[in-house]
Amino acid sequence: MSKHRRNRILSAVLSAALVLSLSTTALAAETGEVHLTIIGTSDTHGNVWGYSYEDMKESTGDGLARVSTYVNGVRAENPNTILVDAGDTIQGTIMTDDLYAKDTADHPVPAALNYMQYDAWVLGNHEFNFGVDNLKAILAQAEMPVLAANVKNADGSYLTGAGYTIVERGGVNVAIIGVTTPNIPRWDGTKQGVADLTFESMADAVADCIEEIGSSADIIMVSAHAGLDAEYSTDGADAAQTILDQCPEVDVLQLGHTHTTYINNDGAIPVGETKNNAGEVVRYDLTLNGSKEITAATVETVSMKDVAPDQGLRNVPAIQAAQTKTVSFIQDNVLGHAAANFQPVNEINGLPEGRLQDTAVIDLIGTVQLENSGADVTAVALFKDTSDLKQGDLNYGNLFDIYKYPNVLYTVKVTGAEMKAYMEWAAACWNQWQPGDMNISFNPDKPGYLHDHFIGLNYEVNLSKPAGQRIENVTFQGQPLSDTQELTLCVNDYRYTGLKNEGIISGEKLWESSASVRDMLLVYLGQHDPLEPTVDNNWKITGVDLQKDNPQRAAYIEQINSGKLAVPYNKSINLNEANNVVVNGHLFSAASAVSSGLGDTTFFRLRDLAAAFQGTKAAFNVDWNGSVVLTRGGTYTGSALPERSEGSAITYSTPTVLVDGKPMEITALYIEGNYYISADTVNTLLGTQATEQNGVLTLTVDLASDAGNGNAG
Repeated sequence: MSKHRRNRILSAVLSAALVLSLSTTALAAETGEVHLTIIGTSDTHGNVWGYSYEDMKESTGDGLARVSTYVNGVRAENPNTILVDAGDTIQGTIMTDDLYAKDTADHPVPAALNYMQYDAWVLGNHEFNFGVDNLKAILAQAEMPVLAANVKNADGSYLTGAGYTIVERGGVNVAIIGVTTPNIPRWDGTKQGVADLTFESMADAVADCIEEIGSSADIIMVSAHAGLDAEYSTDGADAAQTILDQCPEVDVLQLGHTHTTYINNDGAIPVGETKNNAGEVVRYDLTLNGSKEITAATVETVSMKDVAPDQGLRNVPAIQAAQTKTVSFIQDNVLGHAAANFQPVNEINGLPEGRLQDTAVIDLIGTVQLENSGADVTAVALFKDTSDLKQGDLNYGNLFDIYKYPNVLYTVKVTGAEMKAYMEWAAACWNQWQPGDMNISFNPDKPGYLHDHFIGLNYEVNLSKPAGQRIENVTFQGQPLSDTQELTLCVNDYRYTGLKNEGIISGEKLWESSASVRDMLLVYLGQHDPLEPTVDNNWKITGVDLQKDNPQRAAYIEQINSGKLAVPYNKSINLNEANNVVVNGHLFSAASAVSSGLGDTTFFRLRDLAAAFQGTKAAFNVDWNGSVVLTRGGTYTGSALPERSEGSAITYSTPTVLVDGKPMEITALYIEGNYYISADTVNTLLGTQATEQNGVLTLTVDLASDAGNGNAG
């Protein structure tokens, strides 16, 4: 509790001093040390077996069966091990969404969690996808406490019956408090039973639990199905950082929801998060002294790549039956045939044409939605960049590949003004095109599942304009769409709730489909076999000049497609820029780089490199305190500098740089108040292996943290 944080530094210092005079064994005997290991999973999304049902093949690096193998090994090394899941656990595969969402008996997910002997399971937002009654039926099969401290019934009681649990290991009582993002009503507010629940601020719920726990626990862990930063709130109600700010008693924090690898070993407490699909776990190791005070705490993520699956888990009757049933459901049923591929070949590998032009996949889904709803207009997102229907046999896995969520459809009346506002909201998923950009790129703050395309209207998207001003020449049935004109819009349940909460639309739901979109696609396929890819080209991007005949552009594309350069997904390559710093394949411009006159060596402005190296293990901050102060691993916060003036004076210099507090003399150029350094000096300062050839500095280095796929779940 709070005493742990107050005493942590002192305890660590005392322990370090003791280590100098005592062996590890003697130390443990003398002080009664206890080593706790906590393993966390999150956003496993129904991936029990370790199998891609869309592709009908075993995966190599994910699934709870692999996590089970890893956990068994850790428990064998340290019996004082705790296992916690942070939610989004019962949704995400054909097995969970299509076969066990309503017929919940002998559900494979709680069967897996029971087999693995989880100590706690925290609810995520996707636990509510199938309604509260179905959720309760699944939770009833779980043998561990299910936690959701900030989700309350109408009478104020916990939905799951518990907000926290206390686990004892090695004589240490660990309280695990579970909270989930309070934004669930935004996405699933219309699902059965959700409107009857109250979703509170996570930090407030944690504080209440801590007060109730009192002195009953030695350690407090919070498992939060949320990211560190706010997602929608302005008061931090959905931000795990608020828990840290308001609840200093917390000793360990687990994150989830954002599908991101994140660890923090630098803060007062260890914080960690994993990506999705059980491809990795987060591991915390705590050392406590005889007074049950934390003297050491570390956190790391561990990949499940190449970990052998636990056959014992796969042999659990409910899991084996579910796997057999799901595989049979897919492979034994050819549903129809595709006459040709539905997606065009990507010009640039990794940049999906399905988000750059109208394609047959989007038009197929839109056609099905319009036919089933009778609406005037509908919207469709390409949920996965690689989604396609390939020529040949089609099964249910193929339908899942192009529509991965178990959504139903709603209709609502909208005005022309509301429709255009919605279209502008979706068009913000592209970055603004700048003169010289050789490709269109995507806004990193707007993931693909928010990127809707519209069927039933004709329109243009002018990407030379800023977000909010891009939609032009909108027509409906051949006539310009007026702001006062009324349309019937069809969207899925998730999008309807989001648009209402954003204030983009105001109307109430008129109709709800009884079938999911995937089931509608299934019926349509049966009626149109073989399925022909058709595209009506009702929209296009304008306001861009990608210089498609420029040989320099072709050269860059060849390097991208061959894997030499990273995909310019969130930042376009601009042909007007220098592009003379390459970090992990990404291009940056140090426009002020200068040849020294000493052979062919090029020198790069130190501050330009600080900006380029951020997000990698070569990251550094640079300040001036009478001399250059360089902090390795620091975040560079300086603003972009102007280019050096043509003909500016160059002075050869041998400054002393303080690198992490230690003086180091280097050779540099001094120009207009800034130091410029060569690749060799970069390596001397940072311990890297950068190279420079023909004026281009190249650095390949590990990432400081893995940003995952960017999709919150």
